[in-house]
Amino acid sequence: MRIGIYALAALLTAALMSSAIVGAQATQETSTFKVAGHPGEARLVQIDGRWYVELETLARLTQGTLSFKGSQTTLTLAASDSEAPVPAPQAKAGFSRAFLQAGIEEMGLIREWRIALVSAVQNNVPVPAASASAQRRQAEKGLALASAAVSTDDDRSGLPLLSAEFNNMQKLSDLYLAMSQRSTAMSPETFGNSALEQQILTCARGFVAMTEAHEFQDQAACH
Repeated sequence: MRIGIYALAALLTAALMSSAIVGAQATQETSTFKVAGHPGEARLVQIDGRWYVELETLARLTQGTLSFKGSQTTLTLAASDSEAPVPAPQAKAGFSRAFLQAGIEEMGLIREWRIALVSAVQNNVPVPAASASAQRRQAEKGLALASAAVSTDDDRSGLPLLSAEFNNMQKLSDLYLAMSQRSTAMSPETFGNSALEQQILTCARGFVAMTEAHEFQDQAACH
């Protein structure tokens, strides 16, 4: 708290005032002293052109406390309302624009990952592990960007759905790569109608619907 120049002068000199100064043959004038933001007032005395206020009165006026240690006197001032901690602003409702964009891009990366697997099955060719790994890294990077864009409560609620979609896609990719390494054929009909792939597709559609509504709506298929 800042105290005006006169209050500071009083604070530094009042404790040192002796009875000799008080009783000196000097011209004295009185006035009143107030501290902004605090109720009440104190008696202000002018002696030889300098203004003084009693230290104990100043402590009472500012709702402070005095402490004494040896020859040192300390005045601890109470915090005023203006110094009270400012409450944190409440998070905005709905999705933030940054999260929406990052979420849509992440779903696009997962879609491309899935299309590569579907194309391989339809053409009866194996997907190179290096290619699948590169697509996984791209989707992983997209998920990290979506996480960094979180700023609202709806963003925080929507992020786990993106994470679950990524994890399910990883399971599907691992399943196909394992079958490819064992030279186990998978028909396009079986691959396209698997419960895991249907879950991935349903979650993606649900997330798109959320982005159109601009607010979180839980999607059971994403869990």
